[in-house]
Amino acid sequence: MERPSTIHHAAADGYTQQADAYVRGRPDYPTQIDGWLRDAVGLRAGTTVVDLGAGTGKFTPRLAATGATVIAVEPVPSMLDKLTAALPGVRALTGTAEAIPLPDASADAVVCAQAFHWFAHAAALDEIHRVLKPGGRLALVWNMRDARVPWVARLDAIVNAYENDAPRFYTGAWRAAFPHAGFGPLDERHYPNRHAGPPEHVILDRVRSTSFIAALPERERTQVDTQLRALIDAEPELHGRPEVAVPYDTAAFVAVKNR
Repeated sequence: MERPSTIHHAAADGYTQQADAYVRGRPDYPTQIDGWLRDAVGLRAGTTVVDLGAGTGKFTPRLAATGATVIAVEPVPSMLDKLTAALPGVRALTGTAEAIPLPDASADAVVCAQAFHWFAHAAALDEIHRVLKPGGRLALVWNMRDARVPWVARLDAIVNAYENDAPRFYTGAWRAAFPHAGFGPLDERHYPNRHAGPPEHVILDRVRSTSFIAALPERERTQVDTQLRALIDAEPELHGRPEVAVPYDTAAFVAVKNR
C-alpha cells in the first residue's frame, strides 16, 4: 500500500516495523487527564471527537470513556490494524492530518496524543479547523520522560543521539505552528506521571517503539539495546529490579476554534 507523502519517513518506516513494541512500551496517561478531557476539551455523551494520529489506540479508550463518539484516524496501516483489533467498536479510518476523511464541521474536538509534532504546520491546522464545529477544540497531549532525574537524562541522551531530522516534542519546534488565525491561544497544563513495569517493557520496548530507533538497521538497534542494558546495570535504581518506574511529565494543551 502506498503511503501518503505527508508522513515523515521516520514515522512511516519505524512505526510500520515496531507496532508491537509500541503497544508494549508506551506509558499510559495520568488520571487527571480524564478530568481535563471533560472540563477543558468538553468531551461527554453527545459529542464527537477525532483521535488524530491515533496509532495503535493507546489514548483512544480514554476518549471513549468520556461517552463521546470516537473516530480514530491513522495513516500507518500496521498501527491501525492494532487499533481495530483491540477496539473493534471504534470507527477507524485511514487518513493524515492534511487529509482527514470527514465532512466540514463534523467534530466537536480533535485530539492528538503523542502525534502533533509530526504535522505541526499550517496545512494540518487548516484541515483540523475545517472538520471542527464552531467553537470546537483542538487538544494536544504528550507523555515526556522527566529528564530532571539524572538517570532519565542519561537515557534520553542515548535516544537523542539517533534522532537526526525526526521532529520531537521536547525541542519545542512544534510551537512554531502557532499562533494560527483559526485558533485562540493554547491553554497549557502539566501532570506528573510514571510508567511502572519490567525494565524490558518500560525502558527497552519504550525506546524500541521510538520511530527513528525502530527505523535503524538491525545492527544499530542492537547497539542501542546494549547501551540501554548497560545503563540499567549501572544505575542502582534499576539494576536487578523486576519492576522499575520511569517518571514522566504529561503536557496537555487546548486551543479553541475561533471562527
